[in-house]
Amino acid sequence: MFEVIKTEGRARRGVFTCAHGTAQTPVFMNVGTQGAIKGGVSAHDLEDIGCQIELSNTYHLHLRPGDEVVRQLGGLHRFMDWKGPILTDSGGFQVFSLAGLRKIKEEGVYFSSHIDGRKIFMGPEESMRIQSHLGSDVAMAFDECVENPAEYDYAKASCERTVRWLERCKAEHDRLNALPDTVNPQQMLFGINQGSTYPDLRVWHMEEIRKIPCDGYAIGGLAVGEPTQVMYDIIDAVEPHMPADKPRYLMGVGTPSNIIEAVARGVDFFDCVMPARNARHGKLYTWEGSINLKNEKYKLDDAPIDSTCRCPACQHFSRAYLRHLFVAGEMLAMRLAVLHNLYFYNTLMERIRAALDAGEFTAFRAEYSPKLDGKI
Repeated sequence: MFEVIKTEGRARRGVFTCAHGTAQTPVFMNVGTQGAIKGGVSAHDLEDIGCQIELSNTYHLHLRPGDEVVRQLGGLHRFMDWKGPILTDSGGFQVFSLAGLRKIKEEGVYFSSHIDGRKIFMGPEESMRIQSHLGSDVAMAFDECVENPAEYDYAKASCERTVRWLERCKAEHDRLNALPDTVNPQQMLFGINQGSTYPDLRVWHMEEIRKIPCDGYAIGGLAVGEPTQVMYDIIDAVEPHMPADKPRYLMGVGTPSNIIEAVARGVDFFDCVMPARNARHGKLYTWEGSINLKNEKYKLDDAPIDSTCRCPACQHFSRAYLRHLFVAGEMLAMRLAVLHNLYFYNTLMERIRAALDAGEFTAFRAEYSPKLDGKI
């Protein structure tokens, strides 16, 4: 299922195999929250721009169109016509974001739909059943994502509850995979490390959840307001306690520089809405730094977004044209910009893997981590 084929320092070059194919790692998962990338990008587009793993959202698909609907239509792969691996998150982070609409108890979380206000309950078993109906290749365990900073006592109690929830997730996941009519009986389960910004809680929690056999382990609850260096410090604290033979996933991160730095700290999987969200607002990534395409200075700029880029936008259109589309409010602006940013992220991962293959990642990191963190 996962093999580390090369290392450079703590950075790992690997291969991940699941029911719907193989992904080369480190890998960035393109976020299709509701079965589509926001900005008018389809599964077929993802294939064209080098996406290896698509990520969809348990909470949102449970609300619309309903996970039972997706199940009856053959699972998420058939529903969105994506043939590669899919990871579904557990819904825990979305419940966290509904702070004013939820109540957390031992059995699970009671909350109100952000769409119509209807009352919903989700616990470990419900999250596993929803993800089983979707038929993803990787299901994420149901957890509680606490705010940063959180009070120590609350974060500790939350960690202890999340361990108990993982035990329930594991039992239900095994049961569902054994059913004769399960959409994807080879679905994997990843556990999630929590503990706010407290290194001792993070280490304790990782030591506890690794006792529960999972196919991979994630670091959750970061990039939600804490300083970047604190995030790196938490990865440094947790990584030595993560199983070396299992994939390591840093949830919801991040900028190109964040990804390079996390790869250097031993992380294999990434996801983030940032590239698509920023693209929809005109912030685009290039190999010299980011640009804001809405700026007046690009009004007469007939160069592509990035002269080295082979994405559909850069191959055919100028900065001036894309800026015009943004100013005019044309939907095509968002589509082309999102295609560019996702292509950039997928290419970033290709270049990281190539650098690891060549034993040159240290030099790659030294050049591009600061450069990609800047603006043009």
